[in-house]
Order: sequence, then C-alpha cells, then structure tokens
Amino acid sequence: MKSSLRRRLIYVSAAIGALTLGGVGIGTAQASTGHVAAAHHARPASAKPTVVLVHGAWADGSSWDKVTAKLQHDGYRVVAPPNTLTGVDKDAKNLRAYLSTITGPIVLVGHSYGGMVITNAALGNKQVKALVYVDAYIPDKGDTLMSLTGAVPGSVFAADPSTLFDFVPIPDDAGAANLYVKPAVFGKAFADRSVSAGDVAVLTARQRPLSSSILNEASDEPAWRTIPSWSVIGKQDAIIPAAEQVAMAKRAKAHTVEINAPHLSLVTAAGAVTGQIEAAATATD
Repeated sequence: MKSSLRRRLIYVSAAIGALTLGGVGIGTAQASTGHVAAAHHARPASAKPTVVLVHGAWADGSSWDKVTAKLQHDGYRVVAPPNTLTGVDKDAKNLRAYLSTITGPIVLVGHSYGGMVITNAALGNKQVKALVYVDAYIPDKGDTLMSLTGAVPGSVFAADPSTLFDFVPIPDDAGAANLYVKPAVFGKAFADRSVSAGDVAVLTARQRPLSSSILNEASDEPAWRTIPSWSVIGKQDAIIPAAEQVAMAKRAKAHTVEINAPHLSLVTAAGAVTGQIEAAATATD
C-alpha cells in the first residue's frame, strides 16, 4: 500500500514538474517573440550609413581622428581602413574587398590620393550611396596623379621630384621606390600656420610612403558617373590647387563647399568636413 502510494506521488510530482516546465517554456517563447517584435518595430526606418574614411598618401587613418570623433558623436558607425599606397588598382581592390564585409549603405570618403582609390573601388557597388572627396583627386578614366597635379599651376608637387622626395628602394621591385616627403617640404605642402610646427614634425615623422609606380598609373572608369558625389575644397591647398579641385568637382557634378583650409582640411577644419559628409549621408537616406 505504501509502495503504491509512493509511486502515485512520484507520478503526480513528475506530471506537475512537466506542466510547470512546459508552461515556463511556452511563456518564455511567447515573451521572446513579443520582445523581438517590439524591438523590430522600434528599429528606425532607415539606419544611418556606415562612413568609410580613406586616407591619402603620406598619412594613415589617424589623419581622420577629429572627423571620426565628430561623426561617432552624431551616431554614425565609422571605419578608417588602411590604404596600402602600393598602386591605384591594388589599393582599389583592397578597399573593394573591405567594403564587401560591410552590411547596409555606405558613404565612402577619400582624402587626397584616397579620392583616386574610392573612385575606382566603388564602381558597381550598390551599397555605396555617396562619394565624398576631401581636398582630393576626382579622376576620370585615364587620369593620373601626375596629370591632375600639374593640370593648373600652383602645386608644390609639380617641382622636380628629387627636390621633393627621399627615394627608398622597394625590395624585389627594381622599377619602383617608396617616396617619402622631405621634412623641409612636408609642412609647406600639407599644412598652414594653423598647424603648429610640433604637429607638423609629428606628421612628418609618421608619414607612410607612396610607391613611385602610382604617379603615372591611369585611373579606370569612375564611380562618380553613377554615384552622387560631394566635395570639400581647401582654398589654400598647396598640393592640389583649388582651381583644379573645382574643375574636377564640376566634371563629377559634385555638391561642393569651399573653405579656408590647407590640404589637411580634415585636421584644420574637421567641423566643415564632417558637415559635408553628413550632408551626403542625409541626402542619400
């Protein structure tokens, strides 16, 4: 009798346990479904695009630090992948591969030589909603750095290369050298009086070289023919004269702002540069 009663109690306890666990399971599933639905409903209709910042020659991603901080403060996801500075085609392919890892819309920004890279990397990429050129080259098919730099008078870099660069051989590439801007030239080319001598010295020390093979490498079909573009033109630019930047921007039908800044406008006028990037992001929502 006791044995039979014990078996019944065990059976009842097990049944109650199963019902309780089943109830919790059902309740949890219902709550989870409701939570997901609520979260999905709360998601904004159009998320802000990822802003990809591409640095130019003789620089690295830190040149974008002030712009990055401002964009992040305003709620944008920002990435500044390294530009390898080894060749227009190679650099564009590397950037194209990086862009393929990003989900959602992209605003692609290039400074100086970075403009050559984004023009080639974005072609055919439907995720790239806007191109933003900051004191940058905006090449058409067949253009080179040398042809654009010398298109109008006024560029410091139109002088004899031996007076501008220190040449460092590239191992296993007899036809090319890494070009470093001479310290005496760097500040005059990139900055103005708004950048302290100490900061110029730091920028000069950490410069990343450009392969000499890039200078005469032709750009391919430009992405700006199919992707809307924006431009920031520094009127005191000593590398890409403002007149040439204006000509390139007009050719690309870019939305343009002109500011009183040197080639490093992303450092000396980060607010204006950020404003133009956000204008591009807003216009392409």
